[in-house]
Amino acid sequence: MGNRKEEILIVALHLFARDGYEAVSVSQIAGELDMTKGALYRHYKSKRDIFDCIVQRMEQQDSEQARQNEVPEESIENVPEEYQNVSVEDFVGYSKSMFEYWTEDDFASSFRKMLTLEQFRNEEMQNLYQQYLVSGPAEYVKDLFKNMEIKNPEEEAVKFYANMFFYYSVYDGATDKTKAKCQFEYMLDKIVEEMKQ
Repeated sequence: MGNRKEEILIVALHLFARDGYEAVSVSQIAGELDMTKGALYRHYKSKRDIFDCIVQRMEQQDSEQARQNEVPEESIENVPEEYQNVSVEDFVGYSKSMFEYWTEDDFASSFRKMLTLEQFRNEEMQNLYQQYLVSGPAEYVKDLFKNMEIKNPEEEAVKFYANMFFYYSVYDGATDKTKAKCQFEYMLDKIVEEMKQ
């Protein structure tokens, strides 16, 4: 039973990433899985319930990524002491890991694509897009840079994260994904070297 619930979640996310959340119906999700709507409703109460579970999974995975890379999981307001321990090298490793996560992890990359599509249709989706992919990460980088005593932390954070964000799109459209990833890593290393000067 647990596997079927997971299967519904993944199929729904793939459909949301392809067609947009608003465009996908419960009937369409059930049809993709060769099951009835009634059978689907035994696992999830509604399309919204599926979506809420997707967001909850992303929150868990985000925290797990931070833990694995030994960087703060929460904002600087909540855990200021954790920001003191992050080195530039830790941060670079974390950034490369996050790029891989947002482009190569099926769940994260599908979530990113869904939010990219839906940000123009719905205020809630725009807020999630900002939180996960734009202002949230840029603010996090700024706080880390501030604690690393990097000059002009806000400006450097925008420059740094704009590069990462740009390469998400390059990666998505690239026929040679390995080359796109290498280009991102090269630019990231170059930006970090310039910041240290």
